[in-house]
Amino acid sequence: METKSQTQVDVGKIKKATRMGIPLSITTYTLPHEIELYIAEVLACFLAELNQQKLKDYLVYCINELTTNAKKANTKRIYFAEKKLDINDSIDYEEGMRTFKEDTLSNIDHYLLLQKEAGLYVKVLMQVKGRNIILEIRNNSEMTKTEFKRVFDKIARSRQFASLEDAFSQVMDDSEGAGLGLVIMILMLKKVGLDDENYEVMVEGGETITRISMPMDMETQEHMTRLTDDIVSFIDTLPQFPENIARIEKLLNDPESKLSTIASHISNDVVLTTDLLKLVNSAAFSLQKKCTSIIEAVKLVGIRGIKNLLYSIGTMHLLGSATDEQKRLWDHSYKAGFYTYNLARNFLKNRVVTEDAYVCGLLHDLGKIVFSAVYPDLLDKIQALKVQRNIPDKVYDALLAGINHPEIGAALAEKWNFPPALVAAIRFHHAVSDAPEEYRNIAATVCLADLMIHYQEKSIEFYQIDPALLKQFAITSEAHLQKICESFQRGFMSEQSR
Repeated sequence: METKSQTQVDVGKIKKATRMGIPLSITTYTLPHEIELYIAEVLACFLAELNQQKLKDYLVYCINELTTNAKKANTKRIYFAEKKLDINDSIDYEEGMRTFKEDTLSNIDHYLLLQKEAGLYVKVLMQVKGRNIILEIRNNSEMTKTEFKRVFDKIARSRQFASLEDAFSQVMDDSEGAGLGLVIMILMLKKVGLDDENYEVMVEGGETITRISMPMDMETQEHMTRLTDDIVSFIDTLPQFPENIARIEKLLNDPESKLSTIASHISNDVVLTTDLLKLVNSAAFSLQKKCTSIIEAVKLVGIRGIKNLLYSIGTMHLLGSATDEQKRLWDHSYKAGFYTYNLARNFLKNRVVTEDAYVCGLLHDLGKIVFSAVYPDLLDKIQALKVQRNIPDKVYDALLAGINHPEIGAALAEKWNFPPALVAAIRFHHAVSDAPEEYRNIAATVCLADLMIHYQEKSIEFYQIDPALLKQFAITSEAHLQKICESFQRGFMSEQSR
């Protein structure tokens, strides 16, 4: 990340990460000025996507302050090691700090080189979690008790000041060079409606983590909620499932129905018959001999499987695949269905999740598919409401691009009476931790399948996949993930050629 060729801002990747709620990360070892400028550009693009540009100057200051402090903490470790002083010993700490500033400033290149060789990094992370913006600065030097005390003393001291002017008017302890800067940062957070509770410092897994968390401003949240509600209300103009599918669904819900009757009704629908036979003859069932009997296929797939088939076929029938955008979305959806099913079958070994996995993966982007299917007059109505309610262009564009597509897709799924597991998979596939516990496994499986496809397409990087998600599926490294992706890709291509 420290060469000019690597510091070109990729706007597309920033937008995708923001909409998917996955982290953006920038790692540096020496924090040169060009990296500071690059971080500011990435932050500006990230905030613009959320219509939060007014936070930019405040947050740039905060990031600069915290990254400088993190770099200084890394330099301190190198300096103490070179001086053979124990940074955790209070006497050694006092001795080292008496000369640290003068010695390192006069020979900074030497110490920066040493800390780079030691692999001591500074990492900046930006992420949207629900309606909150999270900024983290991490460095792999664990903070000492003395350093913790100094930081929290500064935070406590900032409470005495009503304004930045008050802070400047008092003499601050500058023995470590960061006292005034931290107080100013806390006061700047106050100016945007935050307090020191929005600022956390912790040590986890060998890293010192400084986190700023802030809600998106209420005005933007209200705009987004209002426009989402309007779009959801327009979903009522979409038709219900075709009559033949509704009739078969009614039979499936009737405990008195015979399999032969269900099979007979399916046989009357060419598309349904073709897809059912394709399903039972797929690798999922590993049949020794090709199945050509509808009644045998119904027995193999079962009531739950037939229902899931109806949901997928009904959705495709209503929303169509005529445009290039629709075809692209369905291509991604077919692959997501295949990956979700194979993740569930091979890694979770949970029968209920495996039964629902394919349809949940297939329909996870239902909200995006809805937008691809809306007619020009419907878009005109949404545009008129946007103007009428004075909704900013950024909020409107972000919604149409899919920033809130899980909620919109889930609303349509509820309108069509999809089962709770499928609704939850659609609603929470970008926010697994928010899913009700009984549906968390299916939401996690869909989430990882979706991320695996984006990873294969190189639109996201390995670090952006939540380590807890990888751990749930016993994926231990990037090489391990690549191996699984390659295996799934081969299986998917083989399935497509059947």
